Amino acid sequence: MPKIDNAIIMAAGFGTRMRPLTYKTPKPLVEVDGKPMIESVIDALHENGINDISVVVGYLAAQFDYLPQKFPGVQLINNPYYNRYNNISSLYVARDQLHNTVILDGDQLIMNPTILKRNFTHSGYAGSPISSWSDEWIMHVDKHNVVTSCDRDGGDQGWRLYSLSKWTASDSSKLKQDLVQEFEDRHNRDIYWDDVAMFRHFADFTLTMMPINSGDIIEVDSIEQLAAINKLLKGRLN
Repeated sequence: MPKIDNAIIMAAGFGTRMRPLTYKTPKPLVEVDGKPMIESVIDALHENGINDISVVVGYLAAQFDYLPQKFPGVQLINNPYYNRYNNISSLYVARDQLHNTVILDGDQLIMNPTILKRNFTHSGYAGSPISSWSDEWIMHVDKHNVVTSCDRDGGDQGWRLYSLSKWTASDSSKLKQDLVQEFEDRHNRDIYWDDVAMFRHFADFTLTMMPINSGDIIEVDSIEQLAAINKLLKGRLN
């Protein structure tokens, strides 16, 4: 059974949906209940014995410099393309870190650390069931939870895809090759990295949906949502 060796945290983006707050603070360092969101992610990884952590930075990168000192095992990878291309560029610059790896975003809250357990069976994405309209990416699966298709424009049936995925070493090798092909050979740089596995090279993988509850991960996408979450979680993250 594969076992997670390391983590890649994506933290290079502008966080435009939370402006003006993110004009001076990168979104992963915005505090919820007094703690930067990325620290909740790192703490959850540590709770599962995942200490080899690469954080891909770009926008206001210097503000992340404290992380390796505060959290031994954390290294920063600079994405020089963050202001020109989509987040395919972030995984591209971190591609050599792809092994038995968990990939996740730094601008979210991990409320249930058990979803980051190291033992897993197949590569795939975390998902929670939906029964009403969502504009998130929606996965459809068979009876074995193998992903059969994904609706990137939303839907009202299926499993909402979260920015948390686990990859076996063999699939990581294929993903690395596909990233190079898209980014270097095809100059296809304005897509999400998830497009590579979920759409452009879907046949290269047998992806599974890893069921979680909708409250296991909280994504913060607006200042109004931030205020509401701060009120809800007061005293829970520290």
